[in-house]
Amino acid sequence: MNNSDNKSRRSFLKKATAATSAAIITSKTRLEAKPIDITPEPEALPQVSPNDRIRIALIGAGGQGSADTGAALRVPGVELVAVADIYDGRHMAAKERFGNHLVTTRDHREILARNDIDAVIIGTPDHWHGQIAKEAMRAGKDVYCEKPMVQQLGEGADVVKTWKETGRIMQIGSQYTTGIIYHKAKELIEKGVIGKLNLVESAILRRGSEAAWQYTIPTDASAQTIDWDRFLGRAPKRPLEPIRLFRWRNYQDYGTGIGGDLFVHLFSGTHLITNAVGPSKVFSTGGIRFWNDGRDVPDQLLGLFEYAATDKHPDFTVNFKVNFADGSVQGYGPTTFRFVGDGGVIELDEGVKVIRREQTTNPTAPNGAFPKAMLETMRKEYAAKYPSSPNPLRELPADMVFTTRNSYDMHYEHVKNWIQSVRSRKPVLQDPTFGFRAAAPALLSNVSYFEKRIAEWDPVNMAEKGKVASR
Repeated sequence: MNNSDNKSRRSFLKKATAATSAAIITSKTRLEAKPIDITPEPEALPQVSPNDRIRIALIGAGGQGSADTGAALRVPGVELVAVADIYDGRHMAAKERFGNHLVTTRDHREILARNDIDAVIIGTPDHWHGQIAKEAMRAGKDVYCEKPMVQQLGEGADVVKTWKETGRIMQIGSQYTTGIIYHKAKELIEKGVIGKLNLVESAILRRGSEAAWQYTIPTDASAQTIDWDRFLGRAPKRPLEPIRLFRWRNYQDYGTGIGGDLFVHLFSGTHLITNAVGPSKVFSTGGIRFWNDGRDVPDQLLGLFEYAATDKHPDFTVNFKVNFADGSVQGYGPTTFRFVGDGGVIELDEGVKVIRREQTTNPTAPNGAFPKAMLETMRKEYAAKYPSSPNPLRELPADMVFTTRNSYDMHYEHVKNWIQSVRSRKPVLQDPTFGFRAAAPALLSNVSYFEKRIAEWDPVNMAEKGKVASR
């Protein structure tokens, strides 16, 4: 290459680098756009007469069930009557938190037999969700059931069937379908703000023992304080092991691992925002990378999911990542989403950020190892044909940032939606059909991981397709 060619190439690269740098600077500038507060104004909830109070019971009084109950009691006109849990210490803790008036029992069936209870919150380990939900609806109770709706794929259709037959109100406990930032992202995608969607990425990053489900085991855990057989239910029989009760998420017999516990949230958010009902193909991989504590589910799981085009959305790919030993965070890291379109990106964490870029379908400007005269001719022809070719990295001036105030509580809003539906008999935001369509691909992520295969799913009819070849 002669000196003239070298200078020409360096000049071209210098200009390209300068343009890219300018675009990056522009990007940083635009991302500092003034945030728009989308926090809804506090709703003036009507006062309720004693005769119209909703009387609830809690079945499974661990951390999540108790949090759900606390949220429900913030809604005017809600009263907690009874608590069922197989560990006696939870009875005492519930009375300390919610009042000594509570009726407590180890047997949830005693709760369902009571005529003074309108609705129940199910906060048990996953392997009890489907059965208790069906029993409750058949007993005439409305239900708030923690996610995932079921532990086994085969349970889902029967829960949906029972819900439809009984006409009860049932909400699945994934608040992502209620969160205002998720509804804002849905609105933006429906308006075509980022063009045609092609990719969704989401991550949950954690580090620390509690974040990895190493919960406290009480000092009095014994056969005297625990109804072990009732805890086991349909799970394989085995001698009492308190660690398997108080850290049940770590075991396939009772929980659903990262797939059912966390992927299910990501599916709920993705389906709400994109109007999708589920993927057609599911693949996952991962392993136990750090927490070698006897668990038999991975502490790191990555999933790839293929969504076929429908009349509601184009075809797109989804990538989920959960890591319980991520050195970039401490404790519970943020949940992040990226919705990628051919005209921009929507990013979600505590708020919504929109980044849009100009599009061009023009061919690349002539360049390469060609004779100098030929390149000059081609470049002149290109400039004449494409006189105003936009820089594909240059952002539009319409970048947007939406935020909520610290007072906004997505979990409370989700529970409140359930209580309001119990009172009004209007549909909830995450009914059993939606809940199963979020749970099913989450459970199939476990199938893919443990059976080392790609799973196929019919999201419309909610049924697994024939098994495909091992990977």
